[in-house]
Amino acid sequence: MVKPSVLLYVALYKPYDVLSQFTGEVGQRTLGEIDLPQGVYAAGRLDKDSEGLLLLSNDGPFIDRLIHPKNGHPRSYLVQVERVPDDDTLDQLRKGVTIKGYRTKPCKVELLKSEPELPPRTPPIRERKNIPTAWLRISLTEGKNRQVRRMTAAVGFPTLRLVRESIGKLTLGNLLPGEWKMVSTDDIL
Repeated sequence: MVKPSVLLYVALYKPYDVLSQFTGEVGQRTLGEIDLPQGVYAAGRLDKDSEGLLLLSNDGPFIDRLIHPKNGHPRSYLVQVERVPDDDTLDQLRKGVTIKGYRTKPCKVELLKSEPELPPRTPPIRERKNIPTAWLRISLTEGKNRQVRRMTAAVGFPTLRLVRESIGKLTLGNLLPGEWKMVSTDDIL
């Protein structure tokens, strides 16, 4: 594999309902609809129904280092859940829960006192008048498939909206869905 002459690192606010890849099935929205620099690809994934910070790069060794489970770089998510979890439930999440036969590693979980300032989601989440919602900040050092959604479901609080706000030191900042900016490795690790 030939190393690119210019290494690129891109922080993108991946919109809801967009795959974390450049190709998809007919009718699927992909990163191909966003005018990104040529030759970059996603460092890790965000599910189609999740949004927020996605790092893209053409630096394969750096991506491998960033996403390899042994390195345990923190990733933080803003998570809107159905109903308001109590302290015992939050402690369950912090200690780790069993999902699909796997025990998640301990993580940081905070119940936010107010709704975070985020751009509206299109389409908006389904609202149910008689069921309150709460926002959590969950910080993980691992990234199993759909892990945050499975964790909140396992303790009885389904995820309604999921926004990744940081990877390592890199934060979403003021980016809006579909916007991106160039960053450096020093911004990330």
